[in-house]
Amino acid sequence: MKVITSRAFNQDVSQAKRAARIAPVFVTDRGKATHVLMSVEAYRKLIGQTESIVDLLAMPGLEPIDLTAARSGAWDGRSGD
Repeated sequence: MKVITSRAFNQDVSQAKRAARIAPVFVTDRGKATHVLMSVEAYRKLIGQTESIVDLLAMPGLEPIDLTAARSGAWDGRSGD
């Protein structure tokens, strides 16, 4: 676990990102931990998610649907209220 001050974080974000690839980085403000920087892989492992939301919504195995919608008419630009 690495701890850096918010000032050091602001001065060298790249170094904090590199360190976060190895282990979570705690960012402190006035001596108190206020934020944690970690890799996406570490975060997914923490919450138990192994797939991205795109993978989860893909629904493999379903047949594609051919959707054709007819126009309802010309729109005059006025609100329906």
